[in-house]
Amino acid sequence: MGERWHRFAAEVGRFLAVGFVATVVALILFNLLVHGFNTGSFAPLNGQPELAYLIANGVGMVISYHYTKVWAFQHRETRMADGGVAAYVGINLMTMLIPITCLWISRNVMGLDDPVSDNLSANVIGLGLANAARFFLFRGLVFRRPIGEEPLVTWRRTREKDPTI
Repeated sequence: MGERWHRFAAEVGRFLAVGFVATVVALILFNLLVHGFNTGSFAPLNGQPELAYLIANGVGMVISYHYTKVWAFQHRETRMADGGVAAYVGINLMTMLIPITCLWISRNVMGLDDPVSDNLSANVIGLGLANAARFFLFRGLVFRRPIGEEPLVTWRRTREKDPTI
């Protein structure tokens, strides 16, 4: 495996580790807000799981931004005046629609409202899809490749390789 692929694999690993920590925090908060976690009947947002998901993942987003910037993409620079915060938040909110949609379908189309169904739809299926999208969007738009660093795969055609151009 070449140096660039090694660096890519390391970025993926660090991104997943940061995402895991932020997800655990969001998962605990979501379940506390929606299902109460053995607190009797106290589940303040039981009837509003989408709002609970948004709040819980907002907290997770703060955690993930910090550690994504200082650890996961540590060798990449943000080229925005705000350090990429606005783009990071925008991408997170945009991709958060994926698990929220999965949760909404599970609850409102399929009629499933138990903790296992909520977590499977939002935090397994939806979050898995959203995290894949986030990785590539963050890597390409927020934490860009350092100037002068070769891209992971070069698709450029040259006259020497392809005489048809």
